[in-house]
Amino acid sequence: MMRSLKSAIQRKDPEKIPLTATGHRKGQTTDTFTVEDAVEKLGFGRFQIKLYLLCGVGYVAIAMAVMIITVLSSELNCEWRLSSWQQASLSTAVFIGMMIGSFLWGKFCDKYGRRTYFLFQGGIAAFVWLFFYGVLSAFSPTFNWLLVLRMFVGFGTAAFPVLVTLCVEFLPRRQRGQCVLFLMMFWAAGSCLEVGLAVAVLPTLGWRWLLVFTAIPSLIVAICCKWIPESVRYHVASGQLEKARETLQRIARENKSSLPPGKLVALVITEKRGQFRDLFTREFRLTTVLLWFIWTAIMMCYYGIALMTTELYQADGNFCGVPDCIGYVDFIIFHLSEASQDQNQVSCYAACKKLSGDAYQNIFITTLAELPGTLLVMLILACLPRKPTMAVAFAGFSIFTFLLLTCAGRTWLTVFIFVARAFISGGSQLPYVYTPEVYPTTTRALGTGTCSAVARVGVILTPFVAQVMLKYSVHLTVSVYGSICLLAAGASLLLPIETKGRSMQETGQEKLRR
Repeated sequence: MMRSLKSAIQRKDPEKIPLTATGHRKGQTTDTFTVEDAVEKLGFGRFQIKLYLLCGVGYVAIAMAVMIITVLSSELNCEWRLSSWQQASLSTAVFIGMMIGSFLWGKFCDKYGRRTYFLFQGGIAAFVWLFFYGVLSAFSPTFNWLLVLRMFVGFGTAAFPVLVTLCVEFLPRRQRGQCVLFLMMFWAAGSCLEVGLAVAVLPTLGWRWLLVFTAIPSLIVAICCKWIPESVRYHVASGQLEKARETLQRIARENKSSLPPGKLVALVITEKRGQFRDLFTREFRLTTVLLWFIWTAIMMCYYGIALMTTELYQADGNFCGVPDCIGYVDFIIFHLSEASQDQNQVSCYAACKKLSGDAYQNIFITTLAELPGTLLVMLILACLPRKPTMAVAFAGFSIFTFLLLTCAGRTWLTVFIFVARAFISGGSQLPYVYTPEVYPTTTRALGTGTCSAVARVGVILTPFVAQVMLKYSVHLTVSVYGSICLLAAGASLLLPIETKGRSMQETGQEKLRR
């Protein structure tokens, strides 16, 4: 062990050198310290709590903007007589915007900074964009206009990978995983708030006012965004050591703590930040490919079970005793024509049917599953490393999704969906913990943003599975989601790097620069 420590000191590998009581690493001269040393020494205090709460409110705003699709389609169907493909295309439009925004803004953040992103888009903050197009979509004269405007809303919701990246970079190693996971509680709160808002607004004021009220939290976040400082890790990686020290001193004052004595030093400074090819170096190639698949599978399943829940409860939860096309159409008229009785041909017709009070209640109950689900995954994460925790969460979702095929009735349908959503809600947040930890500062936002962008491919496809395929075969639809998430569980175990307790890298080639 002593030989390993001595070797790490000689190589100047800060990740493997423990901190001393003064906030320095063994073997490191006491007249210098790194940003990792400073973040660990400052600890978790008032500054992190304020930043965390602001990011949490941002999560609420984004969750409301995204999860409105789960309650909006039936209202739009009654106004514009939409086909199932058109209803699915509304969800897809939001996710296309998210895919474009995730990639572009991830690259932008690594090159120009995290805070710059918030102050650039929309003139004041990313959430101004979200508020503006959220309200504007309420005035859509036609369905096609609504599609375009909701795509712009999706572009604005691409802020949440940057929120996670910014939050993670200010957190000490010990609190990092639990804090990022706990952000999902804010997402769950936003989802529940959206369902509750729909119950209050849709029957009285209609879907246009629901869109307006949904956009208001984005304006609140936009007003508060000026308080957010730039990431000290970005400043250090870009060679702006004085600005980084000023931010660290500000954190020290708010936390009533102090910086390690000496001068802030940087690891190797590079101007080549946010380079796409850096995601496919020998060290990260396998990690990047596996993460792309995991993100795609998990986001597809997370939104898929949410959309499928609405469809199932619209069909009164009874889909096993009748042909597959029954029970998945908004309102079914089952008709055996006399001319085709011998061939047992079945015709299924869709018409306007709004969600009932019981349906809203069940959707709200299953959405609440995200709260205990996140707490459960947090407990598992405290005991297990990142990779097996992801595997447990994803496998749990698969098991309870496959149990839907038992056709045990409406009560058990609610139970199975509740537990499945509990596992996938906590599990969907785990890639947000792992991905920023595994990539260095120079490509962290790009790595997270690119994973989020690639994941939108699965999310773009999932409305056509949960809202179109479901109308023809529940068995095939459930099998798709259960199988994909089971494969994601296996992929998480194949990830080559375990990040629990690991220092966050600055460049991927950790050489100390005096």
